[in-house]
Amino acid sequence: MKATVKAHKDYTISRIDDRVYGAFLEHLGRAVYTGIYEPDHPTADADGMRGDVTELVQALNVPVVRYPGGNFVSAYNWEDGIGPREERPVRLDLAWHTSESNAVGVHEFADWCATVGTEMMLAVNLGSRGVDEARNFLEYVNHPGGSYWSDLRIKNGRKEPWNVKMWCLGNEMDGPWQVGHKDANEYGKLAANTARAMRMFDKSLELIVCGSSNSDMPSYPDWERIVLEHTYDHVDHISLHMYFANREDDTPNYLGLSHKLDRYIETVAATIKQVKAKKKSRRDVYISFDEWNVWYHSNKQDRKILDGNDGWPHAPGLLEDIYNFEDVLMVGLILNTFIRRSDVVKIACIAQLVNVIAPIMTEKGGPAWAQTIYYPYYFASVYGRGTAMQLLTSSPGYETTHAAETPYVDVSGVHNEEEGMLTFFLVNRHASASIDTEVTLEGFGDGSVVDHQVMTHPDLKAVNTATNQQEVAPRKGDGAKLAGGKLTVSLPPYSYQMVRIKL
Repeated sequence: MKATVKAHKDYTISRIDDRVYGAFLEHLGRAVYTGIYEPDHPTADADGMRGDVTELVQALNVPVVRYPGGNFVSAYNWEDGIGPREERPVRLDLAWHTSESNAVGVHEFADWCATVGTEMMLAVNLGSRGVDEARNFLEYVNHPGGSYWSDLRIKNGRKEPWNVKMWCLGNEMDGPWQVGHKDANEYGKLAANTARAMRMFDKSLELIVCGSSNSDMPSYPDWERIVLEHTYDHVDHISLHMYFANREDDTPNYLGLSHKLDRYIETVAATIKQVKAKKKSRRDVYISFDEWNVWYHSNKQDRKILDGNDGWPHAPGLLEDIYNFEDVLMVGLILNTFIRRSDVVKIACIAQLVNVIAPIMTEKGGPAWAQTIYYPYYFASVYGRGTAMQLLTSSPGYETTHAAETPYVDVSGVHNEEEGMLTFFLVNRHASASIDTEVTLEGFGDGSVVDHQVMTHPDLKAVNTATNQQEVAPRKGDGAKLAGGKLTVSLPPYSYQMVRIKL
C-alpha cells in the first residue's frame, strides 16, 4: 500500500502561532494539589512546587497555560487566593463537588509559570460574577501601583505587575452544567460589557469570548453567531472545546474523529467570516481551541464524587485518564489538524497538564512520569514551530461515521525557515498494513534526514505507569531516506512518526 505527499516551499497555510501548543490547569482533582503543588514532596522547591513535574513541563516548552478554569472559574472568587495562606478561606466548589483550600492562587500560579517558562492566560468569572470583579482582577494583576487593587498586590508581595495579555471571558457559558449558565444573548451582552470595561484599562489586551462547549450542543453554531454579533468589535478570539472518546472500542471510527474536529473548526471559521461581513468590519477574530484532549477512560470511576456521594473531598483523584497507545494516534491527529488549520486556530490548550486528563501523572509523595500522549504533544510543541505547509496528500482510505473517506495516512508539515528545518508528523490509521509514503519536496534545495522518531506498539491498550514509565515511548527510526528531492518512509500499522530534514 502506498501514499504520496507533495510539499512546495511556496505553498503555505500560515505562520503557526506558538500558542497553539498551550496547556490548561484548573482547580480540579489533583491538577494543582499533588500535581504541580506538593510542599512535602522530596523534589519540592521553596514555593512548594514539585521539581519533577517542573522538569517534565519545561521539556514541553509550553508557551501559555490557561488558569484557573474551566468549570471551576464560574463560581470562583479570585480574591480568595491572595494574601497570607493561613487567612484564605476554604470554599465549596460546586462544579466538581469538592472543597478548595485556596492554598494556590494567582501569585503562586504566576511564580510557577515563571519557573517553567510559560505565559499566563487568565479567566474571569462571568458565571456568578461580572464586570466589576473582572475589572478589579485585571487591575490587581496588571496595574503598576497607586490604586487600591494594585497596592494590595504590592502588599501581598508582588511589586511589579504581571502584565497578562490573554484573558478568557468566562468558560462554557452555553452549558447548563455551568454555574451562571446563560443563553447566547445574555452571555453576549455580558461579555461585550466586560470586554469594553477591560479595554478601557488596556486596549492591547487579547480577549477570548466563549464559543460552544462542543459541536453537539443544541445551540451550536447559532451560539457563535449570536455571541459574536454582540462582541465582534471587542474580542480577538472565540473559544472552542472538544474531547475525544472511544466508548465503543472501535479504533478505526475513533481515529476518524479528527474529521469531526476539522468540520467544527471550518464551521466556526465560516461563522466568524459571516459576522465580519455583516458588521463590515476590518478586524479579524480567530479561534482559541482552549480545551482539547482524549477524555473517557475515567468517566465511570468519577461518578461517586461528581454525584455528591463522597462529601466534599479536597483534591481527590478526578478525571485521571490513563492513556494508552491508541490515544497517541488520536492526539497526533488532533495536533496535525491544528497545524493544518493554523490560519484560523491561533491558541490551543491541551486539557489538562498534570493528573487531570493529562500528559503528566504523579503519585503523592512519589514519582512523576510521562503518559503515552506526552510524546506527540512534545514533538509538535518543540519541533512544530514555523510555517504550516499546504500539502497535497493522496492516500487510500476507509469509511467512518464521520466521513465517507478517511485517509489512512494523515500528515502535517512545518517549515522553520530560520532554522533551515522541515518537519513532518505522520499517522498511519491502518490496522494491519504498512504504507510506503513518498514525500516530494519542491523548491527546498538539498537536505538530509537528521531525526526520525517512531511510536508503535503491538497492544493498542498499552499504558505507561509509575513502575513502567517507558512501556509506550518513541524510538529512533532508521527507514526515512531523502534522495533526489524525495523523502521515502514506511509507516507501520497504527503508528505515529516524526521526520526532520535539515535543508
